[in-house]
Amino acid sequence: MTGRLHEKSALVTGGAKGIGAAITRRFVQEGAAVTFCDIDAQAGADLAAETGAAFLRLDLTDFEAVAQEVSAAGPFDVLVNNAGVDQHAFFTKTTPADWRRLIAINLESVFAVTLAVLPPMQAAGYGRIVNIGSEAGRMGSKGGAVYSAAKGGLIAFTKSLALENARFAITANVVTPGPIRTPLLEAAVAAGGDKLLKGMEGATLLNRLGETGEVAAAVAFLASSEAGYITGETLGVSGGMALGSS
Repeated sequence: MTGRLHEKSALVTGGAKGIGAAITRRFVQEGAAVTFCDIDAQAGADLAAETGAAFLRLDLTDFEAVAQEVSAAGPFDVLVNNAGVDQHAFFTKTTPADWRRLIAINLESVFAVTLAVLPPMQAAGYGRIVNIGSEAGRMGSKGGAVYSAAKGGLIAFTKSLALENARFAITANVVTPGPIRTPLLEAAVAAGGDKLLKGMEGATLLNRLGETGEVAAAVAFLASSEAGYITGETLGVSGGMALGSS
């Protein structure tokens, strides 16, 4: 059976671990020719060996390198901007250096990668852009003001991309995960204990953590031809978190 992304080329940023690795694996299963980039060389090499996807070690805050290396690796039919980083601290405990780091990785890197990928998509008259946001970008986050601001900006940027690129048959959508079971989250739970875990689960209507594969499934759908009439949308994969807990 041919996968939904057969004969499509895809780029996944932050694709070596967590949600990004699940997306990389799912895209390979769906038949795409996948290139994924990450700053973690070992994790990238391991996943490349496992999946057969091409790995590009890249610091996404080096915008000149992004422009050169992403352009050289393309063109791509599908772009998933997944790379991101969080920092838990109340806003008054953050510094301008913290702001710049969070904005650079969570938002400006998306600008840089998209700028490298988009012109060839426009020339081809086809493209799928899926940006990985966060429910924090829609709801805010106590202890994550700057991160939330960056993810809110990502949602607005994606809507603008949808408006500008519909004439090229390019769609742009956002997936906003809630609490997803990743190594990073599990480390936080181990440090915070059962109370933190119960709080995360209770913030969702389904009263559980999500799995990385559930996010990857949503991304694969939006990246496929089946989602050709969907653009400018924000899809929560968060157990109903945005509706409030039960």
